[in-house]
Amino acid sequence: ERGRRGVEGKELTAAAAAMYAAGVRGAVDCGIRRRAALRLGWRLTDRGAGPAGAWGSAASLITEGAASLLRDNGRSGDKVLTIGNMNPQVRAVEYAVRGPIVIKAAEIEKELQQGSQKPFTEVIRANIGDAHAMGQQPITFLRQVVALCTYPELFESPQFPADAKERAQRILLDCGGQSLGSYSASQGLDCIRRDVAKYVETRDGGIPADPDNIYITTGASDGITTIMKLLVSGEGRMRTGLMIPIPQYPLYSAAIADLNAVQINYYLDEDNGWALDKNELKRNLNMAREYCNPKALCIINPGNPTGQVQSRQCIEDVITFAYEEKLFLLADEVYQENIHSKDCKFHSFKKVLHEMGPEYSNTVELVSFNSTSKGYTGECGLRGGYMEVFNMDPEVQAQLEKLLSVRLCSPVPGQVAMDVVVNPPKPGEESYEMFTSEKMRVLHNLAEKAKLSEEVLNTIPGMRCNHLQGAMYAFPRIFIPSKAIKEAETHGMAPDMFYCMRLLEETGICVVPGSGFGQKEGTYHFRMTILLPVEKLKVLLQNIKEFHTKFLEKHA
Repeated sequence: ERGRRGVEGKELTAAAAAMYAAGVRGAVDCGIRRRAALRLGWRLTDRGAGPAGAWGSAASLITEGAASLLRDNGRSGDKVLTIGNMNPQVRAVEYAVRGPIVIKAAEIEKELQQGSQKPFTEVIRANIGDAHAMGQQPITFLRQVVALCTYPELFESPQFPADAKERAQRILLDCGGQSLGSYSASQGLDCIRRDVAKYVETRDGGIPADPDNIYITTGASDGITTIMKLLVSGEGRMRTGLMIPIPQYPLYSAAIADLNAVQINYYLDEDNGWALDKNELKRNLNMAREYCNPKALCIINPGNPTGQVQSRQCIEDVITFAYEEKLFLLADEVYQENIHSKDCKFHSFKKVLHEMGPEYSNTVELVSFNSTSKGYTGECGLRGGYMEVFNMDPEVQAQLEKLLSVRLCSPVPGQVAMDVVVNPPKPGEESYEMFTSEKMRVLHNLAEKAKLSEEVLNTIPGMRCNHLQGAMYAFPRIFIPSKAIKEAETHGMAPDMFYCMRLLEETGICVVPGSGFGQKEGTYHFRMTILLPVEKLKVLLQNIKEFHTKFLEKHA
């Protein structure tokens, strides 16, 4: 019964799924087959996992035969939408960052709250780059401007500085009815798009930026998926292919699956600091042309989950490759403020493209993305972001604006937050010193935590972590003994999923297996955020060290 309810759309724990699966098998064994065959299949965020895997609500049951059997029993015959007839592209979507591990972590938290005894007292969620959830404090000036825009009566309060009031007033004058509750233009508020253009122009050393090419989005993810929608077309061997890095942020593979496009992997070179190799790009592009129409190349710089910062030469190589192969470029640059290594510098794709000369800057089509969720603000929940299009065909750009108009506009509070990122207090203004102090404290602490994580992880036998040059994560490579690999197979799980589940159950630490991001066959990793407070991060790293040592001993 619990399994049946799960199939009909309510919460399905792994135990319920197992009960349901057993019930279906029993029914089949008794000869209850009203259709030609009963096909029972499992979808987990980690490919290859099965009904025994994930030890919690890690699985989602997908079975056309089971749905058919339920209809025959008269229990779900009134359902127009079933798991069997729903959009198959949605079923194909996988998103590891909020997958089986996180579902299991939530179950464990509930058990702890109910008094269940565990070897730990809390779940440490290191699975996602959510800065405020990890304890980072908001930037005061940003929250002041958002508060003033949300509740204008606060303009009367002496607690709010004049520069915050000036920015809020300017934004409200651009809002319909001078209210944050009104829709903005689909591209975003005009004043904010102008501020973004000025920011980009300043960042890139004076290279012009046109506000008409700036689009305010619901985080960077909204912009990325929107551009992908424009790109995808064709059928069969002419179906659009999109090149993405491996390891990658699962948004890309999820969006590609949702759009029924073709995913073209290119592997970053782990042994060379996760560098991008032009020969690797060329090899995979040529292979893909045998079965699809490669149209775009996606770059994440700084890298997620890998934490590398691409050199200028690497970016030039990518642009040259896109020019030679006639590929559209998507530059995910949301971590551009998060550069930890003194030897590294962020180079925007647009700046490098412009400086390569008109042969490239007048030809290569580029869209770059930024967000309020990362950097030093960490305002994930406000869902602010922008994208800048460059060299886009005017007729296509008109279609882009039409597509954006369907969702009316991005959340206006998020637009306000984005404006503060690109238009912060200036020297001489009342809030400048506090703002600068808070910003630098966040960035300095993050750099220190990157260094700490890298150092500790590299002291653990059977674990190796590349230099964390940027972003918010560590992505160490872990050695998993053959005995553990075989045990994982018996549970229908990928080896690193098995490892991460054991880590969660024995220590309360929630990280994401590398298989959710992609990795070279035969290698295993996990991704952990470095956003935790230093003391908690030290505890996490020490617990990982102790767990890994015991894991190797147990499965030697």
